[in-house]
Amino acid sequence: MKSDVTYDLLIIGGGISACVFASKYLKNNISKKVGLIEIGRGLGGRSSTRISKKYKGWKLDHGSPNFNISNNKNNLLLKRYIDELLENKYIKKDDSEIFFLNENSNLEKIKKSEFSRGVNYLSLDSMSELSKKIIESNKSNEKIDFFFETLIVDMKFNDKEWLLTSKNGDKFKSKYLICATNLLLHKRSLKILNVDQIPLRKAIPIKNDKKIDLLLNFLGEQTFIPRLTFLIYTNQNYSYKDYYSKKQRYFYLKNNLEKKYRFERIIFQLQDNNKLGIVVHSKNAEFINSYINAKDEEVFKNKIITNFNKLFEQNSLIHKLTFDEKISIMKWRASQPSGLAVPLSLQFSKRYRIGFCGDWFEGDGFGRIEGSILSALILENKIKDSIK
Repeated sequence: MKSDVTYDLLIIGGGISACVFASKYLKNNISKKVGLIEIGRGLGGRSSTRISKKYKGWKLDHGSPNFNISNNKNNLLLKRYIDELLENKYIKKDDSEIFFLNENSNLEKIKKSEFSRGVNYLSLDSMSELSKKIIESNKSNEKIDFFFETLIVDMKFNDKEWLLTSKNGDKFKSKYLICATNLLLHKRSLKILNVDQIPLRKAIPIKNDKKIDLLLNFLGEQTFIPRLTFLIYTNQNYSYKDYYSKKQRYFYLKNNLEKKYRFERIIFQLQDNNKLGIVVHSKNAEFINSYINAKDEEVFKNKIITNFNKLFEQNSLIHKLTFDEKISIMKWRASQPSGLAVPLSLQFSKRYRIGFCGDWFEGDGFGRIEGSILSALILENKIKDSIK
């Protein structure tokens, strides 16, 4: 990227929040020069789809396989946007089966949890495709320069202009900046980016902007839920014990079972080729550490299969796995925020020409896609008259 090219607006992050913001902003600002920078290979963020290069024909939603909207405060911005996604046939209501496994691994059909409050929605394709369709609405993608597999490690603000530097040394200039990720704002960036100061703090010294100081203070108190995701590519003949033709099937473990088997939730995903993929999520710290310290990954993968088979040993719906199933493991760089939420009043600094959106802001959608979408809509509404 040539450093003499200056964007009107740069967006860091390629998750759903970034895509919603970009599509809404460009609808009314078609002449603006916009760039989007994302560390991953494509759009989606934590709502991504793994299209395996090694195992052909598989598409596994390894973050959020669906999303739920409660909208308890009946926010019209959010309601209209979800209606718009439905009308455009980007999403549909998810009527897949949801089960909770109790102390004896028996099934309980309960609809209320952090994963199923309000109404559940499913992308008509994959979750990554949903992000792509959102950013393609109004042909917004044609007005954006995309920079994938690009990790920003340094940011500076000089004379009403942002200068960003990537890990590879690429330079990006912009009049305004939107952070749809908080990696550059949180203390976890010190270890992940191998820097000695939080990038945003370095760019904006303390006491130069009260909003930025407060935002960084809130984020300094915010924690994250670490997760491992196991993607299981089953053999050709693997199937359910019963007849079930819907795209997804969800199993959530109650606390005692999660502690025993180390799994938080298990999602079965029917593929276009009729094979059955399985995505297993774990947030058990001991289990994650055992993976990090594992000398033999195959031994660890066998442990996953063993735990899975013990969990579903007496289950009337799920077959056991064999030990020759293919498994890939993903350790999340960006994980679900937890604890203290950031007030929405801190979303935009006019002085420093920087805005923020994501699921790390306060509200019913905190830590979920609902929060990502709503914060992006609110931010775009706040700044549409401020960015010149």
